Amino acid sequence: MTADASGAAEIRGALVRLRRATGLPVAFGGLVEPGRPRVRISELTGTATLALSALAVVSGNGLGGKAVALARPCAVTDYSMSRQISHEYDAAVAAEGLRSVLAVPVVVRRRVRGVLYGALRTAQPLGDRTLSAAVAAARDVEQALVVREEARALLAAARPGAGAGAGAGAGEPAAGAAWEQVREAHAALRALAPRIADPALRAELLSACGLLTAATPEPAAAVRLAPREVDVLACVAAGATNAGAAARLGLSAETVKAYLRSAMRKLGAHTRGEAVTAARRAGVLP
Repeated sequence: MTADASGAAEIRGALVRLRRATGLPVAFGGLVEPGRPRVRISELTGTATLALSALAVVSGNGLGGKAVALARPCAVTDYSMSRQISHEYDAAVAAEGLRSVLAVPVVVRRRVRGVLYGALRTAQPLGDRTLSAAVAAARDVEQALVVREEARALLAAARPGAGAGAGAGAGEPAAGAAWEQVREAHAALRALAPRIADPALRAELLSACGLLTAATPEPAAAVRLAPREVDVLACVAAGATNAGAAARLGLSAETVKAYLRSAMRKLGAHTRGEAVTAARRAGVLP
């Protein structure tokens, strides 16, 4: 799945959640086109026509363009009569029969990446609850895009030939700060994987983790750890405390301790350090 396709999927899901949370009859949105100051409307839910489909909204123009230019939510009670916006897209909005409309930008690292719209077919104020729900939906998309971008960057670093240990011979461990970077990437990948909704991307992440732990395990070192036990050990190996691992994995500190104790028991280790060493010998960690 391409970055654009995955971003569109996130917007589509956010629009469905927005309608469900607010009761808005219509929601639509899209991403900013790469290299162009405009949003292409690609996702629609609740619409009765195709008037808004593929509409290119230029930054500064109309309600969505204003939201892009200001990088903040905007709303109008009666779109066609509003003096707060320009009216390049009145025909498309009127064809769909929309009156009260809100637009919320999706902002990632201070850059607008898309816009979510919600609308009524009557001219009435959109309350704070509706606006808050739209902002929350946009935040969900922002977080998902950040996670995906971090995951793809880590995947690129983890692929064969890109890692710090790529030149090491079979069974010959790389050493020093460079190999610690590989271990940190492994821990980050393990932490990101459960947060990825796209099964294909999640599988690709876990596959990259496998590339980082491809060393042949020592004889009689085979051990079966649960995925979350590996996640916790990966964080510990990267130098995280129990609290740090909990924050990274979205777990409680007590849950992290429980996973760590279970992993130590399976590995026959008495300390965190021994557990990490045993996991490396078993080919579970890089």
